[in-house]
Amino acid sequence: MTRIFATIAFCLLGTTAAFAADQAAATACAAKLQPDSKMIYAAVAPKVTPASVLKDVIRDTVKPMVSAGKISRSAAQAAAPSAGECLKLLK
Repeated sequence: MTRIFATIAFCLLGTTAAFAADQAAATACAAKLQPDSKMIYAAVAPKVTPASVLKDVIRDTVKPMVSAGKISRSAAQAAAPSAGECLKLLK
């Protein structure tokens, strides 16, 4: 029984370390983005999970931003792909 718990704990720690490395890489990537891409990244990143379909999460997050006038449609279309590249690192 103790071995099972130790194995589970080891697996969870390994997953956490891998996520932390991906988070650091994503943050470093986002630091290099242009302002509109950074804005999209900042809005979408908290919603990304390993099971997320990035295209859907980006669209569902950015569409209200466009409607609210925070970013133009053309700027969002231009900025989303580079933000998406950084967001992929979170998965």
